[in-house]
Amino acid sequence: MRVVVPFAAENPKTRLSGVLDADERAAFARAMLADVLDAVRNAGRTPTVLATAPVDVDASVRVDDRSLTTAVNAVLDEDDGSVAVVMADLPLVTSAVLDRLFDADGDVVIAPGRGAGTNALVVRDDEFHTDFHGASYLDHREAAAAVGAEVTVVDSHRLATDVDERADLVEVLVHGDGRAATWLANNGVRIERGNGRVNAVRVDD
Repeated sequence: MRVVVPFAAENPKTRLSGVLDADERAAFARAMLADVLDAVRNAGRTPTVLATAPVDVDASVRVDDRSLTTAVNAVLDEDDGSVAVVMADLPLVTSAVLDRLFDADGDVVIAPGRGAGTNALVVRDDEFHTDFHGASYLDHREAAAAVGAEVTVVDSHRLATDVDERADLVEVLVHGDGRAATWLANNGVRIERGNGRVNAVRVDD
């Protein structure tokens, strides 16, 4: 199985600008990517980073600056076997969770994210193509149905937790034990407990 990890190499995670500056966001994105690559390798697979620009990581890198949908579909079109797509901003992912994803039956295996997104896929049907815009989980189910592909859904908190917003950092601090969680702790991001929801704050906020 080919495993690709899409990664936005330039100006990543802009919605974290309220807590991290541009250089910090880039470093944190690299830490999350490293966690994902570690999990893929620990699951016995060899990852390829599908990056929007050259990036220095401990993995094979394929540069494609087109949209996520176009770049992933190009990989699907050139590969006759099964292809897994695992997003780079899943710092809670583990090899055990990825084993569930990779081993699940179905022509198209989907791990949904929060808000109707798609955080990981396994594609075994040559006619299926991705569409990562908007409510991609629903779009991917419809695309699979259109080509008669059987869909399996992998329901996992660790795969569903992608990091885009400040509130998402709480999940990393509570449940993470990899490089991303360590990076946050080392850079002054911590949990603040109040009367309501738990928040992620900088020590110098």
